[in-house]
Amino acid sequence: MNTGSPHHEAVRLIQAGGASATAARVQVLRLLLAAHTTASHQTLMQAAMDEARPLDKVTLYRVLDWLVAQGLAHSVTGQDRVRRFSAVPIQHGHAHFECDACGRLFCLADHLGAQPRTPPGFEARQLDVTVHGRCADCTHAGA
Repeated sequence: MNTGSPHHEAVRLIQAGGASATAARVQVLRLLLAAHTTASHQTLMQAAMDEARPLDKVTLYRVLDWLVAQGLAHSVTGQDRVRRFSAVPIQHGHAHFECDACGRLFCLADHLGAQPRTPPGFEARQLDVTVHGRCADCTHAGA
């Protein structure tokens, strides 16, 4: 839950895990916290440029991977094979909605419940569910 500005929340979340709140980590997590949908690497690069605080491509990839590894962000890959990221205010085990018209991916807040049963000896790591359709913007625009 966001308790302040995205910047202060990013610093708090990073430091809560005992990690150093570097400028790049704070910037990327802040961008994810402020986003209303998932964000691709390219979208985040552009957002950083728009703020006149550009990020190096490799640094951005490393920070995103670090945020995912720390449990502060998660990633999902759309039908277009583009990996998108979001901050993790939602517990794992949630579904995503992918708009067939504009390609945006949204996290759905509802928890999916129980993990499906796997055969004996199998170990489930994660459950991915994506609902496909048209987002509200595209539905209203008649796209």
